[in-house]
Parts: sequence; structure tokens; C-alpha cells
Amino acid sequence: MKVFCGRANPTTGSVEWLEEDEHYDYHQEIARSSYADMLHDKDRNMKYYQGIRAAVSRVKDKGQKALVLDIGTGTGLLSMMAVTAGADFCYAIEVFKPMADAAVKIVEKNGFSDKIKIINKHSTEVTIGPGGDMPCRANILITELFDTELIGEGALPSYEHAHRHLVQENCEAVPHRATVYAQLVESRRMWSWNKLFPVRVQTSLGEQVIVPPLELERCPGAPSVYDIQLNQVSPTDFTVLSDVLPMFSVDFSKQVSSSTASHSRQFEPLASGQAQVVLSWWDIEMDPEGKIKCTMAPFWAHSDPEELQWRDHWMQCVYFLPEEEPVVQGSALCLVAHHDDYCVWYSLQRTSPEKDGRAHPARPVCDCQAHLLWNRPRFGEINDQNRTDQYVQALRTVLKPDSVCLCVSDGSLLSILAHHLGAEQVFTIENSAASHRLMKKIFKANHLEDKINIIEKRPELLTPADLEGKKVSLLLGEPFFTTSLLPWHNLYFWYVRTAVDRHLAPGAVVMPQAASLHMMVVEFRDLWRIRSPCGDCEGFNVHIMDDMIKHALDFRESKEAEPHPLWEYPCRSLSEPQQILTFDFRQPVPPQAICAEGAIELRRPGRSHGAVLWMEYHLTPDSMVSTGLLKPAEDKGYCCWNPHCKQAVYFFNTTLDPRVPPGGPQTVTYTVEFHPHTGDVTMDFTLSAVTGAHASPSGRP
Repeated sequence: MKVFCGRANPTTGSVEWLEEDEHYDYHQEIARSSYADMLHDKDRNMKYYQGIRAAVSRVKDKGQKALVLDIGTGTGLLSMMAVTAGADFCYAIEVFKPMADAAVKIVEKNGFSDKIKIINKHSTEVTIGPGGDMPCRANILITELFDTELIGEGALPSYEHAHRHLVQENCEAVPHRATVYAQLVESRRMWSWNKLFPVRVQTSLGEQVIVPPLELERCPGAPSVYDIQLNQVSPTDFTVLSDVLPMFSVDFSKQVSSSTASHSRQFEPLASGQAQVVLSWWDIEMDPEGKIKCTMAPFWAHSDPEELQWRDHWMQCVYFLPEEEPVVQGSALCLVAHHDDYCVWYSLQRTSPEKDGRAHPARPVCDCQAHLLWNRPRFGEINDQNRTDQYVQALRTVLKPDSVCLCVSDGSLLSILAHHLGAEQVFTIENSAASHRLMKKIFKANHLEDKINIIEKRPELLTPADLEGKKVSLLLGEPFFTTSLLPWHNLYFWYVRTAVDRHLAPGAVVMPQAASLHMMVVEFRDLWRIRSPCGDCEGFNVHIMDDMIKHALDFRESKEAEPHPLWEYPCRSLSEPQQILTFDFRQPVPPQAICAEGAIELRRPGRSHGAVLWMEYHLTPDSMVSTGLLKPAEDKGYCCWNPHCKQAVYFFNTTLDPRVPPGGPQTVTYTVEFHPHTGDVTMDFTLSAVTGAHASPSGRP
């Protein structure tokens, strides 16, 4: 059956209704899931297997049957491990129906249907007793309900319910315990992901400083954690202010509470500085003795960095204190971890909250609008003074004393730059209520509320009255829009330029004047794992899961490239970067498609996992801003990526290994097409080593 799905097109700005398969959303979730990454996580798999064997043995040693409850079974892998370890029966719960259906097939394929029952329900809906989903309570509880923050996927409420209704008192649990660790640091780089710094603008009248509103400085920030690959943050980017502190533990073999709680740890700062950021991670102990441990620690806090397991489904956490606080070396303080049922946050206190009797502080909520409008990389982008200077230099070449400027970007400071550099009048379009309120606050803090006019409406609805009857001589954009995920989604600027064409004066300047789409073939150090078929996992056949993901990836949107911040995911270039499409913003969007065909020669040996694509914006003929590669790759091909932007990755389903290229250098031929009507960029690749085989996003064979 077909259904109509509404979709806001990030490139054109229009709302589209598309006919999709009724299981469309299921396919999207499967295609974008981390199942492959989890199955490739050998450290996780083996630690779970060891813990399960030990738990089953302890139950058997008591002369009891080993009855297992596996919550969030996924492929059924942990249940199959339990049966192989000697469990008498497993009840495997999986709420996501396509995954539960796949688990039934995988369990049957591996010959465990008589020992494993897949229950397609949420664990809170499972019934116990005669005629129920389970005849009696289980005495072994196995779960994998964790995210990077540990509790963000609802682990605590699920455990709380399971202990009350589904498992025996003092049951065996795998994992047995989790511990959350934290380290207090000072980091200008990471703090720039959370607060707006003063922005300096060199003008003909001297330096002007754009100051953040007091509301923004005092705002506790967004409640969500910033999860990143902390191993890719250089230790030179932060100053350690505390030892690694164990903040709190959860014993999963006993009753768990999801109520709000606080846990404090007194410490003496290792150095004086500004306390700004808390780096956090966790480990899980699979057994009561703590001998079988799986840790998410970054390399500098890992007991054996050489054994560090790369994984993307669990990373590390960056939390921001509500405000930066000075600390003095050796002067005792308390770091406090607070959590409710789904969220963790931190505060720094002079005395323990247990001693002064203070209530648990509420989860931080943004009240300044900035954290609602700008994500963490966007904060970093706005705070990048070098980037600001580049825009200032470009603006100087196009601004005139009588310039009437119209700025089109979400929550951009370009309008302020244009005013300080001498524009006669400046208008800025802010589509959303959040960006409108934020910009009003920033203008007011800088005494510009009467100097810059904010227009809160969609660009195509702009009227001459909104512009006070004036024609625009300079149309500006970064371009940045909050709805953009892939690099070319910011081509929305081009559609805006087209919509406001009648408001432009003859000879009006558009900045940026053009954009170009660039591409390079790369070998990833680790990221390929998220799209790589697993086949056999720890001796169990999970080909059905591979086929399920491959089928999901055949759906239209799943064939697109995926956004990834490649500064977190090291890769080597196997080809030189190549410009493949250009977009001339000086002219309206053309009615016909823009196409490119060509070939990229692979110049370095390695496995071609996929193509990386990014945009470059040509502000003026002499000024360019890249959202991707920032400088030529090193001799061995290692790349330096723009840390404020996500690049697009198109995974190949076949990887070349051109160590011994037959008949000369190998190439990747491509066809890339921009469709003006839909704003979509479609692409197709052919790998020269497998004649006629077309690439699609699925990963390494």
C-alpha cells in the first residue's frame, strides 16, 4: 500500500507531498541505524558473551534453570549467546516490528527457535503468568539499552519496570553495573560550541565589537548532551582541571530508580583556570567482580590505549556548565552530576549539595533562543574570528556608501557586519520566530535595534513595503539555514535569490556570487564499519540483518549521501579533489537540470570506501569559503576538514583495492545531477575494477 508523506524540502523551502511505501519510515530508521556498527564492535560482543556465560554458570551452580529476559534484543544476538552458554530459555523483547521480524528469522536460521521466543512489544507491555508472554519471571536479565549518555534511550525506566514486574529479586544481570565518569576541563574551543564570544570587526572608523546579549551569557544552554568522538579532540585543545572522577554507578541486578538524583564528588583542582566543560563517559562491568569490563574512555583515560575499540554507536559526552567559573589549584570543590530518567547534566558547587540540603536543580533549559536556533558546530562557526575576517574582507569589496543590503541566512551576524562597514540601510529576513527573537536581542545589546530592520516572513512573501519601497543593491548570505543537513541544502539561498529577484536593483550584487560542488574519493580509517555487512557475528549467522539493511537502503532517500562531521572521522584521500558542479547565484535558478559526468583517477593505494562531497562558496572572485577540505591533503592523503560543517559521504557498495592496478591507474566514473524543481542532487558511481557494477550506499564488502 502507498501513503502520502509530507516533507519540508530543505533546498527549495517548499512542503512536498510524496507517495511512499507504507513501511517508508521503517526503512528510513533501519537504513540510518547503527546495527552494523554494533555488530562490528567485537569488544562489546565478546565482553557480553563472557558476561552471559558467567551469569548462566552462576545460576546453574545454584541448581536452577537459567531463564533469560533479553530487553531490546535487536538481531537476537545476545539471546543466542545465552542459549549457547547453556540457558534453558530466552524471552527476547524487541519493540521495533521490522527488527523483531528479522530476529525471528535469524533465530530460526541459527537453529534456536525452540529456545528463544521473540516478543514484539515494549517491555512495559509484557505480561507474566498463564497465557501471558512469559509463564514466570526470569532470573537472568540481559539488556543493551544504552546510548552515549548511558540513560538517554530510557534505560532507567525500563530497568525499573523490569525489576518490579519481569525478573526475580536479586536476579543476575548482564551487564551487572555501569559507572559514569567525568573530568572537568577548561577549553576555549569547546566553550565556543556553547556561548557567543565577542566578535571583532575592523572598520574604517576603528574596531567595532559585536557583544553577546547578557541573556545569552547567563543562559544555562541546551539540555541535550553533545556526543562526539572525543579521541579526535587534541589534548592541546583543553586544560585538565580535575582527575577522572567516578560520578555515580547503577547496579542493574537490583531495583533501579528513574527518579531525579544528584551525585557529588569532592576534588581539588589540578590547575587554576576557568571551569567550563565536563567530559564524560561510562563503562559497564559484565560481572559482579568487575573482571569483565567494557569502557568508553577516551585514549588518555583508557587503561590500555592500544586496545581502544573504535565505535560510533557509543561515543563520549561533552557537557557545558551553566556558566564558566574560576577555580584555584588545590582549593576543594564539588562536581555534581544530576540526572532524571533520560538526561544528565552537571554543576560545580563550593560545598556538597548533601551537606547544604539544596534541592536538585532543574534540567537546564535554553531561555535565550540561541541554543534553540544554533547547534554546537554553528556556535563554533560564528565564533571563528578568521571566518568573520574573511567575510569582512569580502564585504569591503562589494559595499558602497549607498548600499541597501538584504541578508538571508538563519541567525546570521552578516547584517551587523554590513552595517558596521558602512551600508546605508540593512534588512534581514528571519524565517522563524526563534531567529527573529534572538536577532532582536543581539541588535538591542549592540544598540542596533533602530539601525537594522528585521523582516519575519518567508522570502517569497516579501513586499516593497517591507523594504520601505527601496530596491536591494546587495543581497547577502553565508549561506546557513537551520533546516540544512547535506551541503547542497544551503542552495536554498539560490531559491531565495530567485524569489526576491523583483526586489533587486539593476546591477545588484549577490554575495556569495556562486557556489561549487566538490568531490573526492576516500578511504576511511573506521567510518566504513557503519555500512559494512557483518555476515557472521561471533559465530552466529546474521546475513538476514545485512539483507534487511540493504533492502532499506534501496529506498529513495536512503540512496542519498549521508551527513558526517569528518573532522571526527579520519580518512585518506585516494584522489585529488574535483569540482563537479557550479551554481551561479547572479542568475535565478534555471529551469533545466545541471549535470556533470566525468572520472576521478585514484592516485593513492587504498580501499575506496566512498566519495566525500562538499560545497565551496565564492564570495567574490578573490574570496572563497569551503565547507569541506580546508587545505590540500598531506603526502599520504590525510585530510583537514572544516570542523564547523558536516560533509556528505556517499558509501560505495564495492571497494577498490588498487595496490596492483591492472592496465594502468584505476578510476571512479560519476554522473551527478542537480534537479532545480526538487532541489535534489542525485549521483551514480561506477568503479573501474568491477565493470558495470554501480555503487550505492552500503559500505565495505
